[in-house]
Amino acid sequence: MTAPAPVLAAGALCWRIVDGKLRVLVIYRGDRADTSLPKGKVDPGEALPQTAVREIAEETGLAICLGAPLGTVEYQLPNGRDKVVYYWAAEVSDEAIAASTFVANDEVASLAWVSPKKARATLSYAHDIAVLERFEERLANRNARTFAIIALRHGKAVPPETWDGPDSTRPLLQRGHDQAASVAPGIAAYGPRKLISSTAARCLATIEPLAQLTGRRVTVTAAISQDAHEDGHADVGPILLKRVASKKTAVLCSHGPVLPEIIAEVARLTGATSQLALRNAAMLSTAEYTVLHLSVENPTGGIVAIETHGPASA
Repeated sequence: MTAPAPVLAAGALCWRIVDGKLRVLVIYRGDRADTSLPKGKVDPGEALPQTAVREIAEETGLAICLGAPLGTVEYQLPNGRDKVVYYWAAEVSDEAIAASTFVANDEVASLAWVSPKKARATLSYAHDIAVLERFEERLANRNARTFAIIALRHGKAVPPETWDGPDSTRPLLQRGHDQAASVAPGIAAYGPRKLISSTAARCLATIEPLAQLTGRRVTVTAAISQDAHEDGHADVGPILLKRVASKKTAVLCSHGPVLPEIIAEVARLTGATSQLALRNAAMLSTAEYTVLHLSVENPTGGIVAIETHGPASA
């Protein structure tokens, strides 16, 4: 008999610096009488990053944007089923705290911003402490505060052999539109400030749901188009140099042959050396996206973390 699939959940280690000292958010669950990091189960059709942001909002009233991932924890539920929880770091601004809608309820009785020392003494589970320690190591290495370059491949398009017209005008199939709608909330979870797209119709249609969701205008450029790549005129360098220098999260929607150039250029600008991880990060299927997390304090010190996601399963 096949074992049931693990229960998937997502959450975040929410942090802030107060008077020069680290404070992290812990929640006391009245229904379980325990203290933990905020998290919750993935809803059907939801991507993991989307789950993390939604659960933080529901449990703490805080609107957050995800930073770099902090890995997973795995444990067995009382019914014997395995559970896997994905965590990210999330810096919480003073404005987010002021706008919090948290009200004590049956599930979450109270919240507390505490020192790492107090968190270790308060948290009920060793795996939550392990997540905290991963973040403390990142803080010690000046990699706590991050921004991201997100490389997004366009959704499934009409095949070239069936399209009577220039390649750049090939539209998305309905599957491609569905993929674009599916990935938009997951990408939005990272709080992108800049959206950039190839001039190709399939890229513009893929990034449109994200633009609508975030309210961000799309900058369109032929420099990351497949036509420019095939003609030898692709020029991703200046675009990525500007994006890394800005230290603000950006999304670049492009094509399968161009994505390795985009990711290789980020690696070059940051001094990253993990070539295998970078090659894997560039091998994206339609509507998949790779998130390259870079340090705000030390953007040329390598890539802090790499993660890849795609359209969520229903």
